[in-house]
Amino acid sequence: MQANQHILLAEDDSNDALLIQRAFEKAGMGRMLRTVSDGEQAIDYLRGHGKYADREHFPTPFMVLLDLKMPGTDGFEVLQWIRNEPALKRLLVVVLTSSNFQPDVDRAYDLGANSYLVKPVRFEEMLSMIQRFEVYWTEINRTPSTPASEAALRPATSLN
Repeated sequence: MQANQHILLAEDDSNDALLIQRAFEKAGMGRMLRTVSDGEQAIDYLRGHGKYADREHFPTPFMVLLDLKMPGTDGFEVLQWIRNEPALKRLLVVVLTSSNFQPDVDRAYDLGANSYLVKPVRFEEMLSMIQRFEVYWTEINRTPSTPASEAALRPATSLN
């Protein structure tokens, strides 16, 4: 992954967040991961509001790793909010959750998730997932341009 690419992890369970962070570090991608602990913080981060207003320290991510089962604003609500925001409609959202419940999988895809992964329990399995994840999302998959960069590429027109 490129040095300027960042991933936002929205995870309320501190043990899971630590496991994921360690797997990213072991895979050599620790510097790209930013973490928030609930859905409201995820939305604030993506909006660039409050303590997340400084985009140098809190850069806009190219991807969100989203837990579904968070207190308050849950992952489904965050996903729905993202897909309703014109500037974020193409943001890659990978659900990373402990739920293997098929209605949750279906609902996440219905709301616009790009992928749905069930969190492994063991560190070795998490590391393997993150390593395969990196290969897929950076070497195999083609990512869309952001709506803002797409607009910058369009020629200006006049209505004179």
